[in-house]
Order: sequence, then structure tokens, then C-alpha cells
Amino acid sequence: MATLTEGNEQQQEQTCNSSNRSPYHVKFTDNNQNYPQRQNSTNQDDLSSTSRHGSLSSTEKSGRFVVVKSSEVSDTNENDVVSNVNLTNENEKLPLQTGQASECSIKLNESIFEERDDRPRTVLDQLYNYRGGIVPNAAEAEKPTGPHQKSANLGTIFGVYLPCVQNIFGVIVFIRLFWLIGIAGALQTLLIVLICSSCTLLTAISMAAIATNGLVPAGGAYFMISRSLGPEFGGAVGILFYLGNTFAASMYIVGAVEIVVKYMCPEKCRLFGDDVEKPLIAFNHYRIYGTILLLLIGTCVLIGIRFVTRIAPFSLFAVVISILAIYAGVIKSSFSPPDLPICLVGSNPSHLIKSNVLQNDIRHYCHGIQWCNEGNETRLCPLYASICNNKSLNTLCASDHINDVRIEQGVPGLKHWQLSENLFSHYRAEGEIERDIKGDATFEVVAQELTTFLILVGIYFPSVTGIMAGSNRSGDLRDPSRSIPRGTIAAILTTSFVYFSNVIFLAACIHGSLLRDKFGDSINKQLVVSVLAWPSKWVIMIGAFCSTVGAGLQTLTGAPRLLQAVAKDDLIPILRPLAKSWRGEPIPALFLTLFICECGILIADVDKLTALLSMFFLLCYGFVNLACALQTILKAPSWRPRFRFYHWILSSIGVLLSVSIMFIASWYFSLIAMLIAIIIYKFIEYKGAEKEWGDGIRGLSMSAARYALYRVDEAPPHTKNWRPQLLAFISIERNDENETYTLRHSTVFNFLYQLKAGRGFVVAASVLEGDYLDKYQQIEPVRALLRSGLAQAKVQGFAEVLAAKDVEDGISTLIQTEGLGGLRPNTIVLCWPAQWKKDFDGFAAEAFIRTIAIAEARKCAVIVPKNIDNFPDSKENQDGTIDIWWIIHDGGLLFLIAFLLKRNKVWSRCRIRLFTVTQIEDNSIAMKRDLEQYMYQLRIEAEVDVVEMADQEISAYAYEKSLRLAERIKLLKDLKLGDKDLQLQSQIPMETMINNQQRRQSSLDEHNNQYHYTFTPDQLESFKKNVTDSSMRKMHSAVRLNEQIKERSRDAKLVLINLPSPPSKQSSLAAYSYMEYVDALTEGLDRLLLMRGSGREVITIFS
Repeated sequence: MATLTEGNEQQQEQTCNSSNRSPYHVKFTDNNQNYPQRQNSTNQDDLSSTSRHGSLSSTEKSGRFVVVKSSEVSDTNENDVVSNVNLTNENEKLPLQTGQASECSIKLNESIFEERDDRPRTVLDQLYNYRGGIVPNAAEAEKPTGPHQKSANLGTIFGVYLPCVQNIFGVIVFIRLFWLIGIAGALQTLLIVLICSSCTLLTAISMAAIATNGLVPAGGAYFMISRSLGPEFGGAVGILFYLGNTFAASMYIVGAVEIVVKYMCPEKCRLFGDDVEKPLIAFNHYRIYGTILLLLIGTCVLIGIRFVTRIAPFSLFAVVISILAIYAGVIKSSFSPPDLPICLVGSNPSHLIKSNVLQNDIRHYCHGIQWCNEGNETRLCPLYASICNNKSLNTLCASDHINDVRIEQGVPGLKHWQLSENLFSHYRAEGEIERDIKGDATFEVVAQELTTFLILVGIYFPSVTGIMAGSNRSGDLRDPSRSIPRGTIAAILTTSFVYFSNVIFLAACIHGSLLRDKFGDSINKQLVVSVLAWPSKWVIMIGAFCSTVGAGLQTLTGAPRLLQAVAKDDLIPILRPLAKSWRGEPIPALFLTLFICECGILIADVDKLTALLSMFFLLCYGFVNLACALQTILKAPSWRPRFRFYHWILSSIGVLLSVSIMFIASWYFSLIAMLIAIIIYKFIEYKGAEKEWGDGIRGLSMSAARYALYRVDEAPPHTKNWRPQLLAFISIERNDENETYTLRHSTVFNFLYQLKAGRGFVVAASVLEGDYLDKYQQIEPVRALLRSGLAQAKVQGFAEVLAAKDVEDGISTLIQTEGLGGLRPNTIVLCWPAQWKKDFDGFAAEAFIRTIAIAEARKCAVIVPKNIDNFPDSKENQDGTIDIWWIIHDGGLLFLIAFLLKRNKVWSRCRIRLFTVTQIEDNSIAMKRDLEQYMYQLRIEAEVDVVEMADQEISAYAYEKSLRLAERIKLLKDLKLGDKDLQLQSQIPMETMINNQQRRQSSLDEHNNQYHYTFTPDQLESFKKNVTDSSMRKMHSAVRLNEQIKERSRDAKLVLINLPSPPSKQSSLAAYSYMEYVDALTEGLDRLLLMRGSGREVITIFS
């Protein structure tokens, strides 16, 4: 609800208040902007009748105007609030004050209604406000668009059709189309037009489907493409589209300068050099004049968009008049062709003589006579002097004349035989007059560059671009979903018809040799297409110049706004300064655009610029087709375009056609454009695009993920395919004062990052203790905290938070249920509880052991980092050793984790050392040799060392360094290795070592129930009385082994050791004794990884 108190309304309200006729004033509501005006007048009448009768009925309370008593606004009664049924949203309530409305208030209502009356706009009004398809700036794009906005009233013709026509018709149609016909022939030129027009038509169909799929946002094609393809592709397409528009401005400026320097004032505009026709001198002129013109256009853009939009109608007028002048000239030439002689020598091949050689008097000097009389003076005729002094053309010269010299009409008129002569191609290399026939550029027209069908496609393609102009001002359209597809497709069909007809008419009207005269050297530097125009050649030259400058002005106005829109989306951090505006204009983006445009002007060659900008537009069009094809194939529920004449096959053909034309036109420019797109895409992906636009790429990812999950077998993977899929439990702390959470050990994320060489997925999980209904509001902040930790450590993973009444149950639930299908965690990462001794109830120790037992039952490996806070971060590169103490043969988990860590830059400079324990009487030399051979076959570089200990010092623990042969064979069968693999695997040198050390003593796992200590504060005395010799011997073994580890691995950067099996009995006493045992085994080690394998992660020697 908005109170209108401006302008005349203010004066009228003041008059009403000063007259003291009524203490009421009127508020105007416009909550429902779709309400028709016819009903507005009805509501006004209702209000008027209310003032006459003195009250408002319940039906009359739903009108647009509300009479409010000023003194009672703050005392509004709840009973006076009624629903605005017809004109507001259902949830909105309007305060209504009962009472009588004065006549002054009614007059105020009438004046408001009259001010808001939208009368139909005339054609002149629409033409006056015609903006030419300029992209709005970010502020304009964010303005709400509704049917009552004065700007949102453009129809299909002025809103889409004419802007597209104006932007599609460019400089190429005036200065290159005729030349393409002469080189490629009418047939191949028609094929070029057909290919390029088909590409834009298919793109327009795809764009129509995207544009009609919901409301079209103000901001142009970039917004449609980016919201359909996602942030990564959106940013890449936005930059490419911007570069295409910027280099298009360079092409327009260079083309306009070429028209001036070459055709309008070739003599007076010369700055230096004797011959402006030489490419190097001409290009330097283009650079100087182009820079001056760029400064002038840049100044106009700096003045503001209002100034630019006032020029748009004149540019449109120039385009239309120029095209009509060509058709008028074609019609006139059919009965009265212009007198335009050209001089030809020879028949096969024909030499087209430059007019300046004949002193620009073709009728007087185009003959084969040797001597010419000039007044009282006799001298060699210029044609004879030029040709007969050329050794390669001596065959054309007789003793006193030149053979086969003739004058022909350059524009014979609309003739069928002329069309027949111009049907086929005349491709030439540089300096040739026909294929493999060299010419002399001093007196005849020769090819200035290599020409092929592929090159001409790239030169012509910019003449069909500009199809996005209609969508640039989508916020100004009455019905964008209807106007954009109709106007764009109609514009493409119209311009394609003009191109097709121009190809046929020009081929049927103009001599083939003159068509191949790119710069009009044979007709006194005249623009070839201008000599055909009626009523004057200046109509074409001035019209082409004005339309080209106007197109360049609009492009330079739209390109900075496009760049600002990309910067506003904050996809590329380096572009953030370009999102700023000054007086509503994107000044920083404009200066960057002018700089890039100047770089294009310095190229100074229209043909090279066309090939370059074609790549950017083609990539953009390819992405539009790709977006439509993806949305159609994926059949997302939100994909419901009103435009029905689309199909994914058409869009796919559009993609293939765009890419094909790219490589047809210029393969190296294509690679450059694709490389730019890939760099931008990967940069946005690397920075982490946080935008969620409901795009098709996300839908494609979901479909691909679903398909991949269906294909992943839920059975255990083959040994060679095993990789650590990590489920890491992250401990968090709650701050009761401000009710926030913090990470207890943030270095866990750095450890997960260092394991990313395994190429498995990572899930960071936490458990909140309590009922879900009490904790659900805290889940998302904790999940965000975990995501932040993953992001800071550059770990690509998932965050999971579970609310459970018991932490142990929550951990158990996550271990059992985390994952989907065959993609489930197989490795649990759980930090060692450093403060377990302070827990007198034994809860921490018991929970830790129970978690290991659950993981073991779930067939998951366990990695327990101890002293996790001492682990290095991702920037602290280590230089030392990674020591593996291989006590129990667990299938190779220790080897695998050490190998993966070494592939990370943090540990890459560390050496791996392998330690194993044996008895004094064993053959340690042979064991070392066998282990070295085994590591060689595993393709892991490691130093092997055998530690000898007495039998009474090792106890049962030392004998679990390997499995017996029979147990190993059973394990290989469980892993489903083939018979041959089984035979080879059982014969590796490792088994020799195993067989030499087989013992009949029980393993540690078989005696867990016999050695668990019961160190608790309450039962310490009773434990000392009941301790057995066996238990003391096992603890002594752990202490002796710890001494050996500290002695050899004191300076190691990381130590890896087997985690002893947890006790089978779940009790606080058993848990306490187990934790004491592990502490005794690992005491004094700075960085330690305790690991327990599941048997599935067996490392193999096979490829």
C-alpha cells in the first residue's frame, strides 16, 4: 500500500486539508497489478457512491481505494481489517476506517486514477522510445516488471523484430557479400547462407523454448543461458558472449573506417603513404581512424544510454533505406542498367585492369593501341605500357597493339545469362587472378588473400549474428514469452530472405570479374554494391556508414552492461570491481570494453575480425542449443515451454552445426575460444560456484549420478577397484553462552585432504545428542560448520549431521546406513580419545571400542589418528620418513594408506620405511630379502628393516605379523581371484617368510578375554591382587615393542601401526584395560595412525 502525495495530488490534498472539509485522506493500493482498468473505474464509482451514502458495504470494501482517517490510523481496530478479495494477495489485509469521504477526497481519487491511465501508444511513440535491443544495466534488470509499468509495453515488432533486424544486418552485407558471390559463386554462396542461417534459426528455436519456459528475466540472453546451464557454463558463456560483442564493435568500427577511407574519400583522408591500397598502409589508416572513431563512440556512451537510444531509430532507418536502395537498383537495372564500364584483357584468363592505370578514364584508354596522342604529344598508351612491359604477358602483345582488349559493362542488368556465368566458384591464392595463374598487382586486380569455402564461411557468419538483440530488453516487452520467439524467428526469416535474394540478384546483375574486385579498384575505388543502388551510390555509402556506426555504438553500450551482469552474479571474483556503476552507467566495465575493442581495432582487418568474433558467437549459440537439448532430454518437471515447435534433435543438430562451423571457419581460432571457455569454466568450478539456478547441468548431473548408482554393484568390489571411501566422525563442541558450535579438531579435514589421492568420496559426520524435534534447528548450522571445514581444507565431500538420543546409537546408525546403493563408506576415520582417562565412568573408552567393533562387523576398515592436532596442515610440506610397523598382516592397508599419503604434496618428499618384528633365532636376512622382493612386486618404494626381539619380549602379539598359508589362500578365494591369480599370489616370496615363521601359539584376538586389565579408580587394589603372569607378560611385550618403535622412529614424521583387536566382552573394565594397552604400545609417538583392516582392502601385485 502506497500513499500518493506527489505533484498535483499533494496540492489537492493540501487544499482539502486547509478547507477542513473532512479529516479523511485517501490511500491508493496497487497490490494486484493485473487488475484491469475497467474494474478500476468501477471501484472509483463505488467509492463515489459510498461518499454519497455515508458508509461502505462489505462488498465495496474490496476496492482499490481506502478512505483512512488521519487521526485514527494508529487506532485501527482489528475488526475493521477486511480482506481485499479481488485486488490483493489472499494473505494481505487492508486497514479500513469507516466514515464519510469528502468530495475533495473523491477528486483526489479521480486525479490519481487519471494520472495512472495508460493510453495506447502510437507508432511514433514506440519509434521514439525504440532502444535497438541494448542490454539493460544491472539496476534496470533488477527493477520489477509489471503490466502497469510504462516501459513494459513494447510489442513484437518494436520490441523484438526490429532490434533483431537492425543487429543482424551489419557491415558485411554492404562490403563483403558481393565479393563472396564472386569468389564462391552463387551456388556455394547460397550454401554458405543456408548453413549460417540454419544455425541461427535452430538457435532461435532453442532460445524460444527457453524464453517461454516461465517468466523471462530482464537482462537479455546471458540471463537465459546462464540460468539454464548453471554457474560454470553461465560464466563461460557470459564472458564469451561479451567478447563476441566487443570484437563485433571492433569489426563495425573498422568496417565503417574502411567505407570512409576506401570509398568516401580515398584521396582526402590519406594521412601518409603514396598508395592507400597497399594492405599495410591501409591497415595503419584503419588503426588511426578507428581509434579516433572509438574515442568518439566511447564519449557518446559515457554521456549516457538516453543519448544512445535516441540514435537507434536513425540507425534503423539507415539500414532499411540502404537495403531498399539495393532492391530499387536491381529493379532499375533490369530496364536501365547504369553506365559502368570495366576494362578486360584476354579471355582465358581475363585480366581486370585497375582504373587508375587508365587514368580513371576507361572509355578513352581501354584499347590495345600502342601510341596515344595527347594534344601535340605522342606517347605510349598506359595500357600498352603496363602490359607489354610485363614479360609474363608478352603473349598478349603484338608489334603495335594488344590483342583481345575489350570494354564490358560492370552492371549489365538483371540477366539470366549473367547469373549462369556467376554460378560457380573462383577460389584463388594470394596474388592470383585465377587458380594457379599469377597476376601483376601493379595494373590488374588480383586476390589479396587465400580464399576457400571454409574461410568464406567464417567471414560471412557475423552477418547472421545479432539474434539475441530481441531478448536483451525482455523487461520492456508486454509479453516476452510470445514476442521473443515470434519476433526473433521472423527477423531471421526476413534477413535470410534478404540475403538469399541479394545473392541471386547480385549474381544476375553484376559482372563476375567486378564481383571479385573486393575494393572496387577497377571502377575508380567505388563500393561495388553502391553502384547498383538507386537513386545514388551515396545512399548506400552513407547508409552503410551510419548503420555500421550505429551498430558499433549499440554494441559498445550493451557489452559493458553484459560484463556488469556477469560481475554482479559474482561468479568470477576478479570481475567484482566491474559490477560498480556511476550515474547508472557501468563505467569500469566500459573502460575495459574500450580497451579490448581497441585491441580488435589494432588488428585492422575486417576478415580476421569476423573469423575471431564468429567463434565466440558460435560457442554461445552452441550452448543455447545444448541447454535446450539437455532440458528436453532430462524432462525436468519445471521444463514446460509454451513454444511447442522444438525438439531435442533440432537442438542437437544446432550444437553440431555450431561446432562444425567453428572448425570450418578457423580451427585455431576455435581452439582459442574453447580454451578460453574451459579456463573460465574450471576457474569458476575451482573457486566453488555457490549459485543455484535450477539449471540443466545440475539435472544432467543428477541423471548421470542416478544411472551410475544403478550400475554400481552392491557386492564387495574387486581387490584392484578397492579405494578408501571415508566416513570421518568429527567432534564438535557447543558454546552454551551464545549457543554456537565449534570444531574440536579441525586438522582432521587436512588429513582427509591428504588422503584424496585415493579418489574416493568423503563424508564428514557428526552426531548431536538429543531428540530430533529438539535439535532439528541446530542440524543445519552444524552441517554448515562441517561444510566450511571441508571447503577450507579443499576437500570435496559431503556433510552429514544426525540427531540421536545416544551418541553411540547415532554413530552406529551412520556406519550402518550412510551411503546409497553400492556407494557406501568402507573406511571409518575416528580420532583417538585423548581425554579418555579423565572419564571415570569409562564412557569414552567404551564408546570408542564399540565403534571399532561396529565398523569391524560392518566390514569396514578403521583409521585412528592419534595426536591429531600435531598433524601438518596442507601447506606444511614434510621432509623425513613415514614408518610402517607391520605387526599383523591385514591385507596391506598400511601400505596402501602410506602410498596414498605419499602422493600428496605434504608427504611427497618423505621416504617409506617398513619395520617388521621377528625372533632372534629366525633368519632375519632372508626375511628382509623376501620383504624387499614383495615391496618391489607391489610397486612401492620402501626401505625394509627387520627388528629382532626375544620370544619372551614379543609374546603372542608378534606372531600376528602374517596369516598362515591356509588362511591366506582362503582369503584370496573370498576375494574371488582366479585360479591362476590364486596360484601366483600364494607363491610370492612373502609366503616363504611366513612358512619359516609358523608358530602354534594363539593370536592376540584368540586371547582377548585373558589379558584385559581392569584399571579403574574403584577397583585398582583388587586388580593388583588378581593380576596374572600372562597379563603382565603381554603388557611387558607392549612396553618393549614401544621402546623399539621409539628408538627407530623417533624422528619419523608419521608412524603407521596395526590397531590391536578390541575386546569381545563389552565392559568398562575391559575397555579401560584395552585403552591402557594401546596407550602403552604407542606412548611417546608424536604423529600416529592406528589401522585395522577389514580384509577386503588386500593390496595386490597384479595390474
